[in-house]
Amino acid sequence: MESNDRFDLEHPGEPQPGDLIEIFRPGYQHWALYLGDGYIINVAPVDEGTPAASFSSAKSVFSRKALVKMQLLKDVVGTDSYRINNKYDDKYSPLAVEEIIRRAEFLIGQEVSYDLLGNNCEHFVTLLRYGEAESDQASRAIGAIGFVTAAAGALSFLGLFQHRSSQRP
Repeated sequence: MESNDRFDLEHPGEPQPGDLIEIFRPGYQHWALYLGDGYIINVAPVDEGTPAASFSSAKSVFSRKALVKMQLLKDVVGTDSYRINNKYDDKYSPLAVEEIIRRAEFLIGQEVSYDLLGNNCEHFVTLLRYGEAESDQASRAIGAIGFVTAAAGALSFLGLFQHRSSQRP
């Protein structure tokens, strides 16, 4: 096992194999799964051509395909912060660590479909850990889109109603 120097006070806790890692990017969170020895598995845009971790993750918003990569946690985190966040452990039982790692290693290097709302990086790692794909981030975005759509529809309806009322003699 490598030295523990990459997990300092700014990044509390030492992840264990199978842990979910939440990386805080400006405006969103990127998710990875810890494999051990400082390595994680995550999805990255297929057309990734820049070494900047935050920028390459931001490109995934517009990508329809992603590459499953095994990378050093410190390289993926870059200057951002992260935390261990196994937030669904109360909802789902994690698979055995050996099974999580076996499933993860099988996917390394494969191209997978990517969809910000239905198949994103959080869906990917929760499927590995729990056998269930879930993303609170996507659920919040879908809820916000629904609210904005409903509000826009209501405002349009009110505008039409007001327009008709003002045309009546």
